[in-house]
Parts: sequence; C-alpha cells; structure tokens
Amino acid sequence: MGARILVIEDHATMREAMRMVLEGEGFSVEEAADAGAGLDAIRTSPPAVVFLDLNIPGGPGLDVLSAIRDDPATAQIPVIVITAEGEEGRAVAIRRGAQEYLTKPFSPRVLLQAVEQALAGSGPTAASP
Repeated sequence: MGARILVIEDHATMREAMRMVLEGEGFSVEEAADAGAGLDAIRTSPPAVVFLDLNIPGGPGLDVLSAIRDDPATAQIPVIVITAEGEEGRAVAIRRGAQEYLTKPFSPRVLLQAVEQALAGSGPTAASP
C-alpha cells in the first residue's frame, strides 16, 4: 500500500469522499473527526501527509497546524489545508506552514495533485478547484 495519509475533517461525508479517492490511488487513509484525535494520531504514528480542515471541533485548524509545526517530531510533515472558508485564509495558512490550501469543493484531480506535490516536497502553490 502507498503512503499513509491522515484526514482531519469533521464531516463524515467529506472524509469518506476523500478516502475513496485516495485509497483508489493506493494510499492508506486514517481519519480523525476533531483536533484532539488528529493530534493524537499524528503523534502516535506520523503520517506522510495530513489533510486538515480549518473548522473542526476541539480547536481551530490553524492551532492544530501550529502544534504540528512546533513539534520537532512532526514539523516536517506536509499539511494540506482543506476549507470552505474561501481564499481569504490562504495567506495565513501558508505563513503558518501549510503546504497547500484547497477550498471546498475541490475535484479529485486537485486532491491527488496536492498529495503528489506534498510527497515530492514541493512548496505551496496556488491550486484551487
């Protein structure tokens, strides 16, 4: 199986859609529905890539992003922000260390391109749906 990806997203339907796309491409997917479960999963077994919703129970997604970046054990994990907030939060998320910023809804193609870029180690881009 391919790289392990953690999806931190509170909407079950969105998690399932992302899981189907990612697993269809051979990735292993783990899910977390809130900030605490997401951080626990990252600390227990760091994934290759994290998808992080900005609006999740247990704390703002930007705080989760900061916690990932502030921990030397997880600081290098690529984090791809996924949000329904629109483009206004892009600059803040990128400054805080997001690899990529995707606005909902996004296409499966954009989702997979973001993973490929994260795994290749490329920096932030302007990709949107």
